[in-house]
Amino acid sequence: MNFPDQLLPAALLWTCNALALPLLVLAVRTAPWGRLIGQETFNAWLGMCVGLLLLWSIKAGIRPGLSFHLLGGTLLTLMFGARLAMAGLAVVLLGVTLAGAAGWASLGVNWLLGGVLPVTLSYLLYAVVDRKLPNHLFVYIFVNAFIGAGLVVLITGAAVTLLLELSGAYPGAYLARNYLPYYILMGWSEALLTGMAVTLMVVFRPAWLSTFSDLRYLKSNTDRNR
Repeated sequence: MNFPDQLLPAALLWTCNALALPLLVLAVRTAPWGRLIGQETFNAWLGMCVGLLLLWSIKAGIRPGLSFHLLGGTLLTLMFGARLAMAGLAVVLLGVTLAGAAGWASLGVNWLLGGVLPVTLSYLLYAVVDRKLPNHLFVYIFVNAFIGAGLVVLITGAAVTLLLELSGAYPGAYLARNYLPYYILMGWSEALLTGMAVTLMVVFRPAWLSTFSDLRYLKSNTDRNR
């Protein structure tokens, strides 16, 4: 989904750039960078950026702009919160663009679709689950990580498909037949990897998950079972 510059109309690209720039500045200025003061946490954030850069570079595609890669937005959001996740995905996208895998004029639209949208959806789901469902470890892992990651990829894929159709880049029938269905497979892969990663971090590195608390998800259930 890393668009080249020639695929979309110039007016759309620069409109997205104009929208993305203040959002990025706001995310960077208001992000809780204090969470990264500890060397271990900073290394985790930086390591995630490098890892996602590699994952975004490993992509499959059929035509220009019709490529697939794992997003990692849900995992970053659960680990560091929405604003640090958006900043991290901006770093990832910058690296991908420097490598020539995406267009410079398309930075805005690529970040909005590959960074802002997945992170926003992930955080909204987390907020709803946190408010409406019990504080249970299974709920945190299965709903926020597994189901959340899969849904985010599916919705992002639908948004990308809609944009490509409305912009005239590809016919809607072609996208519905040859592009959109593959997001089901991508959603399953994203859900599985995110669920596994969050499960391992809950067990071995709970401090890496800013949205997780032993007191809320483990101790409260232990106390209720006594």
